Amino acid sequence: MRQTRTLRWSLRILAIAYLGVLVAVPVGMILVRTFGAGLATWWSWVTTPAAISALNLTVLVIAIVIPLNVVFGVITALALARGRFPGKALLQTVVDLPFAVSPVVAGVAMIALWGVNGWFGWLPHHGIRVVYALPGMVLATAFVTMPFVVREVEPVVREIGRDQEQAAATLGATRPQIFWRITLPGIRWGLTYGTVLTISRALGEYGAVLLVSSNLPGVSQTLTLLVHARYVEDHNLYGAYAAATVLMGLGLLTLVATTVLDKWKKQR
Repeated sequence: MRQTRTLRWSLRILAIAYLGVLVAVPVGMILVRTFGAGLATWWSWVTTPAAISALNLTVLVIAIVIPLNVVFGVITALALARGRFPGKALLQTVVDLPFAVSPVVAGVAMIALWGVNGWFGWLPHHGIRVVYALPGMVLATAFVTMPFVVREVEPVVREIGRDQEQAAATLGATRPQIFWRITLPGIRWGLTYGTVLTISRALGEYGAVLLVSSNLPGVSQTLTLLVHARYVEDHNLYGAYAAATVLMGLGLLTLVATTVLDKWKKQR
């Protein structure tokens, strides 16, 4: 019994030490180095024109990506959960592809497809810029965040079944009425959870966005690109730490939202 208790406590201490070294210590160092100079200094660096522009662009990209992922994610989840068609297994694999493929590879693929020498290279000649512009950043972010809504909604669709929808159809409800009044309320928790995960992933995206963005301060820099530019290119360590704390704060909000949603889901 004593050996079992000793082993149990040893494993707990080892797990806590691992998490501390891997997560708590690095995050704590950033916070100490950032706020050690005072809130006024921190505020001056997070309210520069470049920082405000990066925050606005990050929010804009996420605001565009969320509706795209919600619409196509729900459609894909319904097709995978209820449809029977050739290539269904292939579609399942394609949905999980962003989990397996490096974001850098995704960025290179975007350039190969939408760049000047790509398949759609004629678009820039007609004044439609995708790569090194906002559309490219949106497409890259949508690619890396695509699976979350699908993977959260699909099991919920399987769980709720089709009994209520069939009953509503028997009573004369149209397909839009069935979707808005029965299907959508039934999947709302999975959809909300997938949306929160999408936001969290989009906030931290760097590799794919870097390749398809011109990375110009105040023009095409997201918060992650701003942190990289300040730290690597400008050698402005404090400015990078300050911008990183904004990202950490936004990430913490999404983490809290995920925890709250998970608790509500279990209670219901």
